[in-house]
Formats: sequence, structure tokens, C-alpha cells
Amino acid sequence: MTTPSPSSSIIIVTGGTRGIGRCIVERLHTDGYGILFTHSSSVQDAASLERGLHSPERPCRGVRIDIAEPDAAQRIFDAAVALGHVIGLVNNAGVTGKLGPLVDLSDDDLDRVIAVNLTATIRLCREAARRWSARTERSSIVNISSVAARTGSPNEYVGYAATKAAVETLTIGLAKELAPRNIHVSAVSPGTIDTTIHARAGQPDRAQRVAERIPMKRPGRPEEIAGAVAWLVSADASYATGCVLNVAGGL
Repeated sequence: MTTPSPSSSIIIVTGGTRGIGRCIVERLHTDGYGILFTHSSSVQDAASLERGLHSPERPCRGVRIDIAEPDAAQRIFDAAVALGHVIGLVNNAGVTGKLGPLVDLSDDDLDRVIAVNLTATIRLCREAARRWSARTERSSIVNISSVAARTGSPNEYVGYAATKAAVETLTIGLAKELAPRNIHVSAVSPGTIDTTIHARAGQPDRAQRVAERIPMKRPGRPEEIAGAVAWLVSADASYATGCVLNVAGGL
């Protein structure tokens, strides 16, 4: 994997303080990139990431922001530009809403799931496209989807699954649109990953409970998703765009 110039190459990672997002931040920083990550309320986690990773030559800075705000994309990119030359965007932030059948999904939860998972992702992709359209060098967008986009997650989070299916459609269409500008757009589709997202949705034991139906008989680790993201932004993926990389243990 080709190492970038650490003082100039910045990647934005949304939702970067916990679980998959934190591992993506740590892996990309190890690979030589500076990082601007976002979080909504994880002040202590954000501070620990900055203390552990930041250096003047290879920055790692967090921004507390609600990515669903209409001006969030512009503010996030402005903060990243202040650190260096932005060459990548990882749309990782997401919410599931409460687990359960669709009939129990409240309008407030539905609005939030769509705003964070889909609308914010589209806005951030649009901001990247606007800012990078005149470049000749390669830039990369990686969207984090979910195996739920293919399974539908019945009786758990059908609304969330629908937003992730839309993210995959966005990825494929935008990749074709931006390919002539050397902007690569791909997605990583994790299966069941052992993180705190299940506890926040109300079922802390879910990852282990569903492991039996996974062909590999175990939930994934967030580091395994971070590795897939790292490949997609690297020079090794120079001919990959518009792909959805399934990292789901065989599902």
C-alpha cells in the first residue's frame, strides 16, 4: 500500500469516535493520512483519539457537529481544509433507530434515520464533488453501507435497511458520474459487527446472538471493516470505483 504525504493528505471520517468509525480513523492515520473526524456527543472519546494520534506532521482532529444540519457538509470540509489537502471522505456515521417491526417506528426516529444515514451522506458527497471537480489527481469517497441493504432486516430495522440500500444506489450512480474527474466512489457493506451500536439500539447481545446464521459463525470485528476502507482509498484500488465491497462473513 502506497503511503501518502502525511503533511498534506487529509481524509474526513464521519462518526469517528466509536466502533467501526474509530477503527477507520486509527487505520487510516497509521497508513499515513491526516484525519478530520466528526462526532455528535462523544467528547471524551474524541479527546482521547486526538491525544493518541495527533501530531503537527500528521494531524488528527475532531469536530463536534450534527451531520444532519443543512450546513454541516460545508463546515466539515472547511475544518478539514484547515488541516491540509483533503483527498478523501468516508461517510461512516449512521443510526439504526430502535430495533423492532416497522409498525413501531416513530416518525421522529424515521426522520432521524433518513437525515443521518442518507440526506447527510448525499450532502457530503455533493460537497466533495463540488470541491474536487477541477482536480486531475485522484480523490476518494467511501460510503459505509450494511448487509441490511440486501437482507432488509425484517422485524429489526427495515427503515435503516432502506436507507442503506439507497446509499448503495447513490454510490453506484455517483461513481459513474464522477469517474471522468478521477473521483472514485465505492462502498463497504459490513455484516454484523461486534460494536456498541447494538446496545444503543436496545439489544447489546445481538452480535453474538445472530452469529449462528453467519456462514463464518462469528460477528465481524471493526478492524476488518477498516481494512477494507483502507484498501479502497489506497493506490492498490486504482481501478476500483462503483463497487460495493461486502465484508459480511459470507452473508
